[in-house]
Amino acid sequence: MAREQLQVLNALDVAKTQWYHFTAIVIAGMGFFTDAYDLFCISLVTKLLGRIYYHVDDYPKPGTLPPGVAAAVNGVAFVGTIAGQLFFGWLGDKMGRKRVYGMTLMIMVICSIGSGLSFSKNPKAVMATLCFFRFWLGFGIGGDYPLSATIMSEYANKKTRGAFIASVFAMQGFGILAGGVFAIIVSASFKASFPAPAYEDNALGSTVDQADYVWRIILMFGAIPAAMTYYWRMKMPETARYTALVAKNAQQAASDMAKVLHVEIEVEQDKVEKTKDFGLFSREFLRRHGVHLLGTTSTWFLLDIAFYSSNLFQKDIFTAVGWLPHAETMNAIEEVYKIARAQTLIALCSTVPGYWFTVAFIDRIGRFKIQLMGFFFMTVFMFALAIPYDHWTHRKNRIGFVVMYSLTFFFSNFGPNATTFVVPAEIFPARLRSTCHGISAACGKAGAMVGAFGFLYAAQNQDKSKTDKGYPPGIGVKNSLIVLGVVNFLGMMFTFLVPEANGKSLEEMSQENVEEEEMESRPEDSRAVLV
Repeated sequence: MAREQLQVLNALDVAKTQWYHFTAIVIAGMGFFTDAYDLFCISLVTKLLGRIYYHVDDYPKPGTLPPGVAAAVNGVAFVGTIAGQLFFGWLGDKMGRKRVYGMTLMIMVICSIGSGLSFSKNPKAVMATLCFFRFWLGFGIGGDYPLSATIMSEYANKKTRGAFIASVFAMQGFGILAGGVFAIIVSASFKASFPAPAYEDNALGSTVDQADYVWRIILMFGAIPAAMTYYWRMKMPETARYTALVAKNAQQAASDMAKVLHVEIEVEQDKVEKTKDFGLFSREFLRRHGVHLLGTTSTWFLLDIAFYSSNLFQKDIFTAVGWLPHAETMNAIEEVYKIARAQTLIALCSTVPGYWFTVAFIDRIGRFKIQLMGFFFMTVFMFALAIPYDHWTHRKNRIGFVVMYSLTFFFSNFGPNATTFVVPAEIFPARLRSTCHGISAACGKAGAMVGAFGFLYAAQNQDKSKTDKGYPPGIGVKNSLIVLGVVNFLGMMFTFLVPEANGKSLEEMSQENVEEEEMESRPEDSRAVLV
């Protein structure tokens, strides 16, 4: 039979929505605002970097980053993110969520500033320094994923837990939007400050001196929201679930939550001592949660292939269908302005609304249905763009392409991009919750790397003149969209491995309140509480 719930945990589960819930959302959410800004702002300036540092005839295509350099600049942060998710996820379960939480922000502040201070007269040295700081920036960002999700899930009540965790992740949409808006402001300011005749020279690499400031300012701005959040993160108490179930200090857990909830909570140390511990690589974990971990890792991996491919290379897709002018018709700063404007429009009309639709409906219709629906519509819209691709490239049909493309972003965010973040924070035991979320998130970023590197090469135009200049042959944008459609379909299939956590307590989902004798008599529960 189920073990009786600790009073302190039950108080959290049934607590009414209070001010501390919103405080926790803002504190954790500002980290995700910064994460998204830092990860996606690089896509706004990669073409600018090519114009500034590779504008001479010594390179395969003057004014464009060589494929290997572009892949490194876009993808190195993901390598760091994977390392950070695994390391800080594990550390959050060993040292506690709060003790590790401030470390990630400080790394992000230092490395955001360092990215913008990548100085040298040698293009290779600038790119190497930028990649160094982008790696460690990603390392700090990676730690934010498991810690923010775990902290929010352990603070929340079970009735609105999904909405609270999704709200933290929804701040990613505002971070993407802020990146576009800030890039518009900076590029427009420089554009106005350096008028004709120099500015009207549309040659590749024009206005180099001024453009060199633009990308540095855009990258360094990410340090500001991270620095503003540090103090409040340090003021948060440790979560009661970590203190009681992992550190096994019922008195401290009751004391901390009594201050937060403003209620009297009984200390139940004897119940805490009865909780059973098992490790990540134990047969017990495999029996209880092996299928769940496969579900969360596979769906996040597949989702991020499609999501990051689409986000990081919007500019290439929009140029291919003619919605953005070719680089040769614009000078350096103007190109940043137009790319940022296009990406901001997509974020404002589809990305941000999609996140908040998830917040509104996740505790009403459940995680499973939202994730399945999102993958389904992403599959449909990718195929709808790819199969009649030649139709969309005609000038009169470009708006239709942009609308359809925007809908893939809407349903990724009102779908698996949000739920893959929420579910791993709910279904694993407290002693392994941060670790398992970090593993799931790291698999997602591995998918992002596949998307970042794979799409960069795959979407190269099948143009012999480009391959002659050193670019590898690609499969083209059309076939790349077909591949992404297949990836989304596979995500839909793997969703059936993910359990539904709607309305259940964390202990019920993780089976921490189930006696060992009952588990042994019900071996089929290795896939417990499936949909």
